[in-house]
Amino acid sequence: METPATAATPAQSLLERLGQQLSTTATAQAVYGTPVERDGLTVIPVAQVRYGFGGGGGGGTKASQAAGAGLGAGAGVSLTPVGYIELREGRSRFRPIRPSVVPLVAVSGAIAWLLLRSVPRLLKGQRERSSAF
Repeated sequence: METPATAATPAQSLLERLGQQLSTTATAQAVYGTPVERDGLTVIPVAQVRYGFGGGGGGGTKASQAAGAGLGAGAGVSLTPVGYIELREGRSRFRPIRPSVVPLVAVSGAIAWLLLRSVPRLLKGQRERSSAF
């Protein structure tokens, strides 16, 4: 029989359940994907995995107020592909996945186009102002 001093609070119980769920998913399989083999080459995907969780609870009473209690919790996970391992002829090699520069080039090109498009208008306005004096 649990005494009031050893009984689990709702916050403790929730955090224990979160910890149990996390322990079943925080495995090497989450970081290293299922190997794929073709023509003598085996590729193993590699990801960076981040877990975070927290919680809190509260309670208490004041003589002038009714009894209060509170509980909150949250959790999150982020998986980011970082590369892959190549296995061929008894040798291994890690190949990182680099971020693509295509979005950067596209945005830079759009900004350059807008700027170049506005140059004739700016020059025309400058000529009009200088001829007024």
